[in-house]
Amino acid sequence: MGDPARTLLASEQTLLHVDGVEAIYGDAILALRGVSFGVPKGAIVALLGANGAGKSTTLKAVSNLLGASRGRISKGTITWRGEVTGRLSPADLVRKGIVQVLEGRHCFPQLTVEENLLSGGFARRPGRRELRDDLDRIYALFPRLKLRRRGKAGLLSGGEQQMVAIGRALMSRPTLMLLDEPSMGLAPMIVEEIFEIIRRLNADDGVTFLLAEQNAHLVLRYAHHGVVLENGRVAASAPAADLLARDDVIDFYLGGSASSPASN
Repeated sequence: MGDPARTLLASEQTLLHVDGVEAIYGDAILALRGVSFGVPKGAIVALLGANGAGKSTTLKAVSNLLGASRGRISKGTITWRGEVTGRLSPADLVRKGIVQVLEGRHCFPQLTVEENLLSGGFARRPGRRELRDDLDRIYALFPRLKLRRRGKAGLLSGGEQQMVAIGRALMSRPTLMLLDEPSMGLAPMIVEEIFEIIRRLNADDGVTFLLAEQNAHLVLRYAHHGVVLENGRVAASAPAADLLARDDVIDFYLGGSASSPASN
């Protein structure tokens, strides 16, 4: 039958390969231990696990943001469309199509909603017409942002700030979006709205997603594949429907309902 993690890793359509990655913080804390998986083109892949399992570290390793937390990859490789990414800067990766939305709904609080969104498009150096078209697209996805476009982002609700963060990332026209705990601290109705937009972006626009999410029952309803992390290792990797059907995975690795809003 084979190892499903390796099967996913070996797919010809796989855009992102994470192969045997170890990550360390401060030359003392080993956070990832031989993590391997792939993200196929056009897929939604969920990184699952309890608090401290290594989900956020994995995303930061992919986007080369570990250095900001005194971390680094100590072993293994990450490749994007066949190119090893270790020497690329986070800005280089954005230009190549990888954009991360960090945990915590990071916005520029003193800037307006529209200024926050526009900042996401500057890496591409688009023309004025192209930038306006992209902005109109974001407002079509998030109508409430259009209503609040002149207000300061710091005065928005948590759900609206998450929409700004996702919208700003979309302004760069990513091929792969990395989302870290997009449901954390949000009301269930807002969470459903955001995940429906993720589904729509994936189905209609072909955006590929790698989601770090502790709410397993939620994300597995939207994902195509799930990778379960435990103590920095891959504990399970399988199609999302298969993981949802396995009570042993949900109960043992994800703590039952896995609905806690905590992060790692």
